[in-house]
Amino acid sequence: MTIEPPAAKQIPSPRTFHGDTVIDEYAWLADPGDPDTIDYLKAENAYTDAVTAHLEPLREQIFTEIKARTQESDLSVPVRKGHWWHYSRTVEGQQYAVHCRRAVQAGEVLPPVPEDGKPLDGEEVLLDGNELAEGHDFFSLGTFRLSPDQRWLAYSTDFAGNERFTLRIKDLATGATLPDEIPDTYVGCAWSLDGSTVFYTTVDDAWRPYRVWRHRIGTPAEADTMVFEEPDERFHVRVGLTRSESYLMIKSASVLTSEVWLLDAATPSAEFTVVAPRRQGVDYDVEHAGDHLLILHNDGAENFEIATVPMTSLADPATWTPLVPHRADTRLLGVDAFADHTVVYFRRDGLTGLRILRKDGEHEVAFAEPVYRVGPGNNPEFQASRFRLSYTSLVTPGSVYDCDMATGELTLLKRQPVLPAPDGTAYRPEDYEQHREWAPVAGSAAGGTRVPISLVCRKGTPRDGSAPCLLYGYGSYEISRDPSFSIPVLSLLDRGFVYAIAHIRGGGEMGRSWYTDGKLLHKKNTFTDFIACAQHLERQGWTSAERLVARGGSAGGLLMGAVANMAPEAFAGIVAHVPFVDALNTILDPTLPLTVTEWEEWGDPLHDPQVYAYMKSYTPYENVTGRTYPPIFALTGLNDTRVTYHEPAKWMARLRAVARGGPFLLKTEMEAGHGGRSGRYDAWLEEALVLAWIIETASAAGRAQGSGLSERIGS
Repeated sequence: MTIEPPAAKQIPSPRTFHGDTVIDEYAWLADPGDPDTIDYLKAENAYTDAVTAHLEPLREQIFTEIKARTQESDLSVPVRKGHWWHYSRTVEGQQYAVHCRRAVQAGEVLPPVPEDGKPLDGEEVLLDGNELAEGHDFFSLGTFRLSPDQRWLAYSTDFAGNERFTLRIKDLATGATLPDEIPDTYVGCAWSLDGSTVFYTTVDDAWRPYRVWRHRIGTPAEADTMVFEEPDERFHVRVGLTRSESYLMIKSASVLTSEVWLLDAATPSAEFTVVAPRRQGVDYDVEHAGDHLLILHNDGAENFEIATVPMTSLADPATWTPLVPHRADTRLLGVDAFADHTVVYFRRDGLTGLRILRKDGEHEVAFAEPVYRVGPGNNPEFQASRFRLSYTSLVTPGSVYDCDMATGELTLLKRQPVLPAPDGTAYRPEDYEQHREWAPVAGSAAGGTRVPISLVCRKGTPRDGSAPCLLYGYGSYEISRDPSFSIPVLSLLDRGFVYAIAHIRGGGEMGRSWYTDGKLLHKKNTFTDFIACAQHLERQGWTSAERLVARGGSAGGLLMGAVANMAPEAFAGIVAHVPFVDALNTILDPTLPLTVTEWEEWGDPLHDPQVYAYMKSYTPYENVTGRTYPPIFALTGLNDTRVTYHEPAKWMARLRAVARGGPFLLKTEMEAGHGGRSGRYDAWLEEALVLAWIIETASAAGRAQGSGLSERIGS
């Protein structure tokens, strides 16, 4: 039986910028109100369902593996705030987390951590996501913030996936939800010290958070006062409360520049005061530390430094005294201030680290594995003597430690449980091995650019090119994709896969210059780095091009589309989640969410012809050719406000019309947004489908079957 893919109608739509006219046959797909658009997306879903129907047994097997290895009833490590332990827990059979607290008992220094994941004795349920989600196909909790006195809970919900949250206030003394209901808010909020007032943000028409509002508890939203507005469309705004709870803080930031405003949290009706007026290219964060601020900044320090400044002379940069000076080999990422200690979060040699500063010296928290990720945990108390941190590697499940800041002693509180597989096989880290590889970039000078790769496989995996491999990449916004443990990845490793992460330029793995070398007019470095990683894995015998599948999402989906055009022969298949593949058309439209605030990341093609030409040369949708492409599986959400559904829809339509090879599959979640399906079981089912597709595509038999399938469906 021949399965024909849907054929999108072609309606020529001209686009002219800088004297260049382009015809876009599929621009009509950008209108979700057009019944033809919805019909086309449904036809694509039906086609994908039909083409992947034979994977259902493997999908169910992988879903069962994920479910069996996951402790479904589990409890996060409680975090102390005042006289309460706060935690969330999951319940077997339920999709969403339950958020709770329990009073601290006499003598408790370390948190109670039950191994069975059952509720703590005496717990109080603050919010049950399952109850909130009842009757909805999608649910997302945006804000969850308790007032300093822990009387009030501010929380917000989204039932569509479009990130338009409704903010509500719950009285924890009575359990009643107040009539204070504020629609169309952004994530995050901040309480005044006395709990009388909550500050929140709202967005403009391009879904840019740009206004901060003051809401007094018990008053209607219509009476709220706007306290801050950011007119510059490059900047987005957030509001918070310092760890000391002494100051409310507004930060307005673009990709390159930031500005912070403070307000005494005890006087919520007063005016905010700027710390240091913005200067183009200067990015800074502040942390309150008693009678001074700690300022993490890049003013004359590419990899950032940490300075101290007295509260009495905030606006004078001359009073900024370096505490942790700039180092060319260390990117400073953050700083947490406590009453008697300071913790610095940094990155060096592609790995993260933590350093504790004491009055009598300093201590670096160290781990022995070759690749790992360590970072700050939730540390809400300024007077704390113990620092909560998280640790994971490709073979070590997520681990939560408390560090005694005076001695540096680590106490393991919990390690993510990994239960036996359905056949009873227990997970043993020693059955796997992890490595760090360095891929040379073709054309770079001697001793030039080498791209780090983190990889994991089962011990005994052959190094003769016969192993299948999944290579993941992102490479934008200075976001680092650090190695971490994944239960779903075990379903690949136990089938003989190598799993690898390419730490390509555009990300932040190797410092600030690693990011700047992969953005704007250097963006193509991101793509050539990824291709270099694929080629290196093949040269070193980890895999072969016939068995290598690439995967990325969002800006990493742009990466997937770019490498598909540049080196389709290097990959057996490509998975692209919510892919930013129509980047030029999107960045040309300043009314869209992913435009003006992104010009410092991608460039401004609307006003700069050089940027226009450069982006046009790599944008995946604009550069599809008649070459033979590998199978491609794209996933998106109809309600995605970050990367709209029409980008992958147009991409698939053009691939089918122009390219050879495939098949080209599109799956659209009709009730979800950028993050995909919201419930954990639903998310596992979707992941199981993707992994089943990867396994078949990467296998030699699967490729042969895929070729035959391509012939049957006429791709």
